Amino acid sequence: MSHSDNLREKIESKSTIRVGGAFDAMSAKLVEMHGFDAIWAGSFAISATHALPDASIMTMTEFLHATTNMVDACKIPVIADCDTGFGGPSNVSHMVKKYEGAGVAAISIEDKIFPKQNSLLEGGIQDMLSEKEFVAKIIAAKEAKRSPSFMIIARTEALIAGLGMNEAIQRARAYEKAGADAILIHSKKNTPDEVFEFADTWGGKLPIVIVPTSYPSVNLSDLQKHKIKMIIYANQTLRASYASMNRVLEQIKNSDSLSSVKEEISAMEEIFKLQKMYELKTEEEMIKQNLKKMGYIS
Repeated sequence: MSHSDNLREKIESKSTIRVGGAFDAMSAKLVEMHGFDAIWAGSFAISATHALPDASIMTMTEFLHATTNMVDACKIPVIADCDTGFGGPSNVSHMVKKYEGAGVAAISIEDKIFPKQNSLLEGGIQDMLSEKEFVAKIIAAKEAKRSPSFMIIARTEALIAGLGMNEAIQRARAYEKAGADAILIHSKKNTPDEVFEFADTWGGKLPIVIVPTSYPSVNLSDLQKHKIKMIIYANQTLRASYASMNRVLEQIKNSDSLSSVKEEISAMEEIFKLQKMYELKTEEEMIKQNLKKMGYIS
Protein backbone atom coordinates (compact mmCIF):
# COMPACT_ATOMS: atom_id res chain seq x y z
CA MET A 1 0.00 0.00 0.00
CA SER A 2 1.34 3.44 -0.91
CA HIS A 3 1.61 6.23 1.66
CA SER A 4 -1.20 8.14 -0.06
CA ASP A 5 -3.42 5.03 -0.01
CA ASN A 6 -2.59 4.61 3.67
CA LEU A 7 -3.58 8.19 4.46
CA ARG A 8 -6.84 7.86 2.51
CA GLU A 9 -7.67 4.66 4.36
CA LYS A 10 -7.11 6.31 7.73
CA ILE A 11 -9.30 9.25 6.77
CA GLU A 12 -12.10 6.91 5.74
CA SER A 13 -11.84 4.57 8.72
CA LYS A 14 -11.15 6.92 11.64
CA SER A 15 -13.27 9.69 13.10
CA THR A 16 -10.20 11.89 13.56
CA ILE A 17 -6.67 11.78 12.14
CA ARG A 18 -3.92 13.13 14.42
CA VAL A 19 -0.84 14.47 12.65
CA GLY A 20 2.40 15.31 14.47
CA GLY A 21 4.66 18.09 13.25
CA ALA A 22 8.29 17.35 12.39
CA PHE A 23 11.30 19.17 10.99
CA ASP A 24 13.79 16.37 10.25
CA ALA A 25 14.06 12.59 10.13
CA MET A 26 14.59 12.19 13.88
CA SER A 27 11.58 14.27 14.89
CA ALA A 28 9.48 12.48 12.24
CA LYS A 29 10.56 9.10 13.62
CA LEU A 30 9.57 10.17 17.12
CA VAL A 31 6.13 11.23 15.82
CA GLU A 32 5.77 7.75 14.33
CA MET A 33 7.01 6.00 17.49
CA HIS A 34 4.37 7.80 19.56
CA GLY A 35 1.51 6.48 17.46
CA PHE A 36 0.41 9.45 15.38
CA ASP A 37 -1.43 8.73 12.16
CA ALA A 38 0.78 10.89 9.95
CA ILE A 39 3.62 13.43 9.95
CA TRP A 40 3.39 17.13 9.08
CA ALA A 41 6.58 18.39 7.41
CA GLY A 42 6.02 22.00 8.41
CA SER A 43 7.60 24.90 6.56
CA PHE A 44 7.81 27.02 9.75
CA ALA A 45 9.67 24.27 11.58
CA ILE A 46 11.98 23.38 8.69
CA SER A 47 12.79 27.07 8.14
CA ALA A 48 13.57 27.46 11.84
CA THR A 49 16.06 24.59 11.74
CA HIS A 50 17.93 26.59 9.10
CA ALA A 51 17.68 29.71 11.31
CA LEU A 52 15.68 31.42 8.55
CA PRO A 53 12.35 33.29 8.64
CA ASP A 54 9.19 31.47 7.60
CA ALA A 55 8.79 33.82 4.65
CA SER A 56 9.27 31.81 1.43
CA ILE A 57 13.06 32.18 1.63
CA MET A 58 14.06 28.52 1.34
CA THR A 59 13.72 26.86 -2.04
CA MET A 60 11.43 24.00 -3.00
CA THR A 61 14.50 21.76 -3.33
CA GLU A 62 15.57 22.50 0.24
CA PHE A 63 12.11 21.79 1.65
CA LEU A 64 11.82 18.65 -0.48
CA HIS A 65 15.18 17.37 0.80
CA ALA A 66 14.07 17.72 4.42
CA THR A 67 10.72 16.10 3.66
CA THR A 68 12.26 13.21 1.73
CA ASN A 69 14.43 12.41 4.76
CA MET A 70 11.24 12.07 6.80
CA VAL A 71 9.62 9.80 4.20
CA ASP A 72 12.72 7.58 4.08
CA ALA A 73 12.87 7.27 7.87
CA CYS A 74 9.21 6.43 8.51
CA LYS A 75 6.43 4.04 7.52
CA ILE A 76 3.49 6.34 8.24
CA PRO A 77 2.35 8.98 5.70
CA VAL A 78 4.04 12.36 5.43
CA ILE A 79 2.02 15.49 4.59
CA ALA A 80 4.15 18.30 3.18
CA ASP A 81 3.46 21.94 3.96
CA CYS A 82 4.26 23.58 0.63
CA ASP A 83 3.25 27.14 1.51
CA THR A 84 1.94 28.87 -1.63
CA GLY A 85 3.23 26.18 -3.99
CA PHE A 86 6.57 27.90 -4.72
CA GLY A 87 5.12 30.08 -7.47
CA GLY A 88 2.34 29.98 -10.04
CA PRO A 89 0.42 27.02 -11.52
CA SER A 90 3.44 25.75 -13.47
CA ASN A 91 5.54 25.76 -10.30
CA VAL A 92 2.78 23.89 -8.47
CA SER A 93 2.63 21.29 -11.23
CA HIS A 94 6.38 20.71 -10.98
CA MET A 95 6.20 20.59 -7.19
CA VAL A 96 3.47 17.95 -7.15
CA LYS A 97 5.46 15.68 -9.46
CA LYS A 98 8.55 15.97 -7.28
CA TYR A 99 6.78 15.48 -3.95
CA GLU A 100 4.63 12.60 -5.14
CA GLY A 101 7.71 10.98 -6.68
CA ALA A 102 9.46 11.22 -3.30
CA GLY A 103 6.70 9.20 -1.63
CA VAL A 104 4.91 12.07 0.10
CA ALA A 105 1.24 11.23 0.75
CA ALA A 106 -0.22 14.73 0.48
CA ILE A 107 0.70 18.35 -0.04
CA SER A 108 -0.89 21.45 1.44
CA ILE A 109 -0.92 24.77 -0.41
CA GLU A 110 -2.36 28.07 0.82
CA ASP A 111 -4.08 30.94 -0.92
CA LYS A 112 -1.74 33.79 0.03
CA ILE A 113 0.62 35.66 -2.24
CA PHE A 114 4.24 34.66 -2.79
CA PRO A 115 6.37 35.39 -0.80
CA LYS A 116 4.20 34.72 2.21
CA GLN A 117 4.72 35.36 5.92
CA ASN A 118 3.81 33.09 8.80
CA SER A 119 0.09 33.25 9.54
CA LEU A 120 0.55 33.87 13.27
CA LEU A 121 3.24 36.56 12.98
CA GLU A 122 2.24 39.65 14.95
CA GLY A 123 1.81 42.46 12.42
CA GLY A 124 2.60 40.12 9.53
CA ILE A 125 1.52 40.77 5.94
CA GLN A 126 -1.30 38.38 5.00
CA ASP A 127 -2.18 39.39 1.44
CA MET A 128 -4.35 36.92 -0.44
CA LEU A 129 -4.36 35.63 -4.00
CA SER A 130 -7.62 36.04 -5.86
CA GLU A 131 -9.93 33.03 -5.74
CA LYS A 132 -9.42 32.54 -9.48
CA GLU A 133 -5.61 32.46 -9.19
CA PHE A 134 -5.67 29.89 -6.42
CA VAL A 135 -8.22 27.72 -8.22
CA ALA A 136 -5.75 27.66 -11.12
CA LYS A 137 -3.10 26.27 -8.76
CA ILE A 138 -5.44 23.53 -7.54
CA ILE A 139 -6.29 22.56 -11.11
CA ALA A 140 -2.57 22.43 -11.96
CA ALA A 141 -1.89 20.23 -8.93
CA LYS A 142 -4.75 17.89 -9.76
CA GLU A 143 -3.59 17.49 -13.37
CA ALA A 144 0.01 16.85 -12.30
CA LYS A 145 -0.56 14.05 -9.80
CA ARG A 146 -0.19 10.49 -11.04
CA SER A 147 -2.08 8.60 -8.33
CA PRO A 148 -5.73 9.39 -7.58
CA SER A 149 -4.89 8.77 -3.91
CA PHE A 150 -2.30 11.55 -3.69
CA MET A 151 -4.00 14.32 -1.71
CA ILE A 152 -4.14 18.06 -2.39
CA ILE A 153 -5.06 19.97 0.76
CA ALA A 154 -6.30 23.47 -0.04
CA ARG A 155 -5.60 25.81 2.83
CA THR A 156 -7.59 29.01 3.00
CA GLU A 157 -6.20 31.95 4.95
CA ALA A 158 -9.34 34.05 4.61
CA LEU A 159 -9.92 34.15 8.38
CA ILE A 160 -6.24 34.86 9.04
CA ALA A 161 -6.40 37.81 6.62
CA GLY A 162 -9.56 39.16 8.27
CA LEU A 163 -11.76 38.66 5.20
CA GLY A 164 -14.56 37.04 7.17
CA MET A 165 -16.52 33.83 7.28
CA ASN A 166 -18.43 34.34 4.02
CA GLU A 167 -15.18 34.71 2.09
CA ALA A 168 -13.72 31.61 3.75
CA ILE A 169 -16.80 29.55 2.87
CA GLN A 170 -16.95 30.85 -0.68
CA ARG A 171 -13.29 30.02 -1.26
CA ALA A 172 -13.62 26.56 0.28
CA ARG A 173 -16.53 25.76 -2.02
CA ALA A 174 -14.55 26.96 -5.05
CA TYR A 175 -11.52 24.90 -4.03
CA GLU A 176 -13.65 21.78 -3.61
CA LYS A 177 -15.13 22.33 -7.07
CA ALA A 178 -11.61 22.78 -8.52
CA GLY A 179 -10.55 19.33 -7.29
CA ALA A 180 -9.02 19.73 -3.83
CA ASP A 181 -9.13 16.63 -1.62
CA ALA A 182 -9.41 18.39 1.76
CA ILE A 183 -9.88 21.91 3.13
CA LEU A 184 -7.59 23.35 5.80
CA ILE A 185 -9.30 26.22 7.59
CA HIS A 186 -6.78 28.31 9.51
CA SER A 187 -7.49 30.69 12.39
CA LYS A 188 -5.42 32.86 14.71
CA LYS A 189 -8.19 33.34 17.28
CA ASN A 190 -7.50 32.04 20.79
CA THR A 191 -10.73 30.00 20.75
CA PRO A 192 -11.96 27.47 18.18
CA ASP A 193 -15.29 29.27 17.68
CA GLU A 194 -14.73 30.42 14.10
CA VAL A 195 -13.39 27.07 12.88
CA PHE A 196 -16.43 25.42 14.45
CA GLU A 197 -18.68 27.94 12.69
CA PHE A 198 -16.94 27.20 9.41
CA ALA A 199 -17.22 23.44 9.90
CA ASP A 200 -20.92 23.68 10.74
CA THR A 201 -21.94 25.98 7.87
CA TRP A 202 -19.79 25.51 4.78
CA GLY A 203 -21.71 22.46 3.55
CA GLY A 204 -18.97 20.76 1.56
CA LYS A 205 -18.15 17.07 1.43
CA LEU A 206 -14.37 17.24 1.81
CA PRO A 207 -12.51 16.45 5.06
CA ILE A 208 -11.84 19.53 7.19
CA VAL A 209 -8.32 20.03 8.53
CA ILE A 210 -7.33 22.37 11.37
CA VAL A 211 -4.11 23.54 13.05
CA PRO A 212 -4.97 24.49 16.66
CA THR A 213 -1.72 26.34 17.46
CA SER A 214 -3.49 29.51 18.59
CA TYR A 215 -6.34 27.73 20.40
CA PRO A 216 -4.53 24.89 22.22
CA SER A 217 -7.24 24.34 24.85
CA VAL A 218 -9.64 22.82 22.32
CA ASN A 219 -10.31 19.17 23.10
CA LEU A 220 -10.58 16.21 20.77
CA SER A 221 -14.19 15.39 21.60
CA ASP A 222 -15.37 18.88 20.62
CA LEU A 223 -13.48 18.69 17.33
CA GLN A 224 -15.15 15.36 16.61
CA LYS A 225 -18.59 16.82 17.37
CA HIS A 226 -18.01 19.36 14.62
CA LYS A 227 -16.83 16.61 12.24
CA ILE A 228 -13.30 17.96 11.91
CA LYS A 229 -11.37 15.12 10.36
CA MET A 230 -7.68 16.02 10.70
CA ILE A 231 -5.79 17.80 13.49
CA ILE A 232 -2.25 18.97 12.80
CA TYR A 233 0.00 19.62 15.79
CA ALA A 234 2.29 21.63 13.58
CA ASN A 235 5.12 23.05 15.65
CA GLN A 236 5.06 21.68 19.19
CA THR A 237 8.03 19.36 18.57
CA LEU A 238 10.11 22.28 17.28
CA ARG A 239 9.21 24.50 20.21
CA ALA A 240 9.87 21.74 22.74
CA SER A 241 13.27 21.08 21.15
CA TYR A 242 14.15 24.76 21.20
CA ALA A 243 13.17 25.14 24.85
CA SER A 244 14.99 21.97 25.94
CA MET A 245 18.21 22.74 24.10
CA ASN A 246 18.26 26.29 25.47
CA ARG A 247 17.76 25.01 29.00
CA VAL A 248 20.45 22.31 28.75
CA LEU A 249 23.01 24.57 27.09
CA GLU A 250 22.51 27.19 29.78
CA GLN A 251 23.05 24.58 32.49
CA ILE A 252 26.19 23.21 30.82
CA LYS A 253 27.63 26.69 30.42
CA ASN A 254 27.06 27.50 34.09
CA SER A 255 28.21 24.14 35.52
CA ASP A 256 31.58 22.60 36.33
CA SER A 257 30.44 19.15 35.15
CA LEU A 258 27.77 17.42 33.07
CA SER A 259 26.24 15.74 36.12
CA SER A 260 23.86 18.65 36.60
CA VAL A 261 22.16 18.00 33.26
CA LYS A 262 22.02 14.21 33.50
CA GLU A 263 18.30 14.16 34.27
CA GLU A 264 17.52 16.65 31.48
CA ILE A 265 18.83 14.60 28.57
CA SER A 266 18.14 11.16 27.12
CA ALA A 267 20.42 8.20 27.67
CA MET A 268 22.73 7.23 24.84
CA GLU A 269 20.85 3.92 24.66
CA GLU A 270 17.66 5.69 23.63
CA ILE A 271 19.42 7.29 20.68
CA PHE A 272 21.02 3.97 19.73
CA LYS A 273 17.53 2.43 19.59
CA LEU A 274 16.24 5.26 17.41
CA GLN A 275 19.19 4.75 15.05
CA LYS A 276 18.68 0.95 15.10
CA MET A 277 22.34 0.55 15.96
CA TYR A 278 21.88 -2.93 17.41
CA GLU A 279 20.21 -4.14 14.23
CA LEU A 280 23.49 -3.60 12.39
CA LYS A 281 25.02 -6.62 14.13
CA THR A 282 22.12 -8.84 13.05
CA GLU A 283 22.37 -7.60 9.47
CA GLU A 284 26.13 -8.18 9.42
CA GLU A 285 25.66 -11.71 10.72
CA MET A 286 23.05 -12.44 8.03
CA ILE A 287 25.43 -11.23 5.32
CA LYS A 288 28.21 -13.33 6.80
CA GLN A 289 26.03 -16.46 6.74
CA ASN A 290 25.07 -15.85 3.11
CA LEU A 291 28.71 -15.38 2.13
CA LYS A 292 29.54 -18.64 3.88
CA LYS A 293 26.79 -20.48 2.00
CA MET A 294 28.16 -19.12 -1.27
CA GLY A 295 31.67 -20.34 -0.43
CA TYR A 296 33.33 -16.95 -0.04
CA ILE A 297 34.29 -17.60 3.58
CA SER A 298 34.87 -20.80 5.51
